[in-house]
Amino acid sequence: MLMKFLGWCAILNIALLAWWALFMIFAHDWVYRIHTKWFHINTIQFDAIHYSAIAFYKLSIILFNVAPYLALRIIT
Repeated sequence: MLMKFLGWCAILNIALLAWWALFMIFAHDWVYRIHTKWFHINTIQFDAIHYSAIAFYKLSIILFNVAPYLALRIIT
């Protein structure tokens, strides 16, 4: 049951990560305009923040979803 849970968590998190990355690729200017209404940052800061957050999220998915799932698959 834990393997199924971790597997579905990984799938959902990877889908969210892909959606976020695609949104930043294809709708960058729109997302930037929305964020600059709330925060006064330039494009370079905006890109750095999102790039860092996407990298952190990807590493978190691997560390907390994929690695435990693979470890459980190996021992069963």
